[in-house]
Amino acid sequence: MLVDGFGRELTEIRVSLTDRCNFDCVYCHNEGLGDTRGPMAPQDEELSTEAVLRVLSVAADLDVEAVKLTGGEPMLREDLEEIVRRAPDGMEVSLTTNGSMLADRADGLVEAGLERVNVSQDAVDPEAFAEITQSGAYDQVIEGVDAALDAGLDPVKLNMVVFEGTVEYVPQLVDRVAERDGLRLQLIEYMPEIAGHPEWAVDIDRVHEWLAERADRIETREMHDRKRYFIADGDGDGEGMVEVVDPVENTDFCENCHRVRVTHDGSLKGCLNRPRVHPMGELTEAEIRAAFHEVVADRVPYYGEFMVQEDGEWVRNEEYVGERTVVEHISVRADDD
Repeated sequence: MLVDGFGRELTEIRVSLTDRCNFDCVYCHNEGLGDTRGPMAPQDEELSTEAVLRVLSVAADLDVEAVKLTGGEPMLREDLEEIVRRAPDGMEVSLTTNGSMLADRADGLVEAGLERVNVSQDAVDPEAFAEITQSGAYDQVIEGVDAALDAGLDPVKLNMVVFEGTVEYVPQLVDRVAERDGLRLQLIEYMPEIAGHPEWAVDIDRVHEWLAERADRIETREMHDRKRYFIADGDGDGEGMVEVVDPVENTDFCENCHRVRVTHDGSLKGCLNRPRVHPMGELTEAEIRAAFHEVVADRVPYYGEFMVQEDGEWVRNEEYVGERTVVEHISVRADDD
């Protein structure tokens, strides 16, 4: 297993199968690459089926336990079911999708071995949904979520990016997941430093406060120090779970991050918020393995924000941090010597 200089083991990868998407969401940063959307036809630079499977095979040899297939919109790949089916034994396979094509393919994906799915849903009425996503696919997304639940995917998570255009719909989506078994809600803080439009950002602490008032119990997940709020339905005989992903000013966010990202055109990224990519050459197994070692060795928490390198050691970036306190129990040495 690969371990970076801060003691974080690599256990998960996110693989972007394409940068194409049939939506044009106003907040999208496309896995940290910015707006790279091109024509909807398959592009030559997209990883082939066999290249994706080689990446997964090398990752499995390095004891990576899980893969999340993303995009763009990964369901634009006709070989998605084949990739899921041929993923290494023992590797958990999950998917993030806009859900517009899920209704017709949920059963086949489950049969192929898909275990979990995240579906983007940022509004609860067709008009607002169309304004945010620049699509008219609201009904198809709802049908896709229902199909995923019926097919046995567990859990099915609804992803909502919380910003000025969506925050009013949080209560309705919270009610929905409380009333439907197997459905969860993931509220994702808007990241203006990647997506732009800082004026769209909302105070995520207010969302936490509102959820805390409604919750019957609250848990903290190790990964990213995420808060989970468990909220009863109106009848009191059901319970929904709402998880908040809040990276912007969360000084614990990087502490337990155990993932790297594979771009649609065959490079590795150590961090969503870091522009540097590590090419994997012609995608031979040796080149893929070398890139994994390189990117893990290069992983740095709070890159460009909370920590900077001085004289071979990682120290607090006082100019950025100001009076904030960075977690004290993360080593700030550049290596393990």
